[in-house]
Amino acid sequence: MPITPATTGHSSSRGHLPGASGSGGGTSEAILLELVDEDGNTIGTAEKLAAHQAPGQLHRAFSVFLFDEQGRLLLQQRALGKYHSPGVWSNTCCGHPYPGEAPFAAAARRTYEELGVSPSLLAEAGTVRYNHPDPHSGLVEQEYNHLFVGMVQAPPRPDPTEVGLTAFVTAGELVERHARDPFSAWFMTVLDAARPAIRELTGPAAGW
Repeated sequence: MPITPATTGHSSSRGHLPGASGSGGGTSEAILLELVDEDGNTIGTAEKLAAHQAPGQLHRAFSVFLFDEQGRLLLQQRALGKYHSPGVWSNTCCGHPYPGEAPFAAAARRTYEELGVSPSLLAEAGTVRYNHPDPHSGLVEQEYNHLFVGMVQAPPRPDPTEVGLTAFVTAGELVERHARDPFSAWFMTVLDAARPAIRELTGPAAGW
């Protein structure tokens, strides 16, 4: 599994209403997502909210799983102000690349924007395609998702408009938390798809 130092960029958000910036300020610029076919080839763009309205349009996304040196996974609880899946727990970071933006660059950028940390290591971990309706909002996640695993060595400094709480959990603690607390509809799908890369990163003793 190739390991590449991560870099960061600037701005954008996932989960707030189109026209709202990550810092809460208004803008009239629409947020566009990259539409793809079943093989992940780009076929166009769509406005973010429109792409998530039922039945959903298949678009490119990414999911990040970062671990500390003890092999614990960094979870985030999505902020209550998000229009999609507010208040639920999920993986370290997830989002959408800008049209034409490399998924790796988007994953590193968005991790820094949401959590205030840059991964010390970040590696590609495959892709997964899924269709997950959100029963509360009625929105649909039709996504071709690029997976990334890596390490974080600095404490999170989350943006409160994006992230409510964070927690580092062992594999056993995740099982207990998942049984007790609400998680995003896509969480187990992306976690299971990323497990081979997670086990290679963390080693067998971590239990992932």
